[in-house]
Amino acid sequence: MVKLNELLHYTQELMQVERFKDYCPNGLQVEGRPEIRKIVTGVTASMALLEAAKQADADLILVHHGYFWRNEDPRVVGIKRSRLAFLLKNDLNLMAYHLPLDAHAEFGNNVQLGQVLGITPSGFAGESKLMAYGALVKPVTLAVFAAQIESTLQRTPLVIGDPQKIVQKVAWCTGAAQGYIDAAIEVDVDVYISGEISEQTTHQSIESGVSYISAGHHVTERYGVQALGQHLAEKFNLMHEFIDIKNPV
Repeated sequence: MVKLNELLHYTQELMQVERFKDYCPNGLQVEGRPEIRKIVTGVTASMALLEAAKQADADLILVHHGYFWRNEDPRVVGIKRSRLAFLLKNDLNLMAYHLPLDAHAEFGNNVQLGQVLGITPSGFAGESKLMAYGALVKPVTLAVFAAQIESTLQRTPLVIGDPQKIVQKVAWCTGAAQGYIDAAIEVDVDVYISGEISEQTTHQSIESGVSYISAGHHVTERYGVQALGQHLAEKFNLMHEFIDIKNPV
């Protein structure tokens, strides 16, 4: 068991929150009970995750996608009202880390996805150094690499590029980071991986010669929050459970 304030102070420093100009508040977003015994982690603080966390006897829900995004409707109505009412009624804490969790050198989404895919980052580029890049142990065709990603993440990716192209140098940034393809082009990789794709991404990929793999926003961002939750559980002798609320995007 740990006091909420102690856990929050440690996590804020660990995640280097002050480094980032983010689109949402990082850290404690909804305050609940003052002592933590169990953490439930998930990608997004949907109602389904909140309900599952309550069933799992969580004291703290730790997510990548929380609430109070810049430019959203500030009124507490509809879905927002229901979610906040549930958290407050059940005395549950909600903590969220967005860009700090993407970028963290040990527990970040990008580093963790690289580990899952067997790629060690050799450097970082782009705004706030969010995009990672490195190399496969040995070159493979784009088709083989895409099949490996599908097998590992259990989701069929959308692939732009010649299936028979040989790839080895890889850049990646999880989530909705298709815009970082420009940074991938600058570091001269063979293929860039992100979670989503925009209409213009197809043309950028074809015209630059950098193949593109849209592997899924949700599935590429499952790993950082798990790693952070497990670290906090080990640090403070807590219980931890990751709950995966499926999302096809």
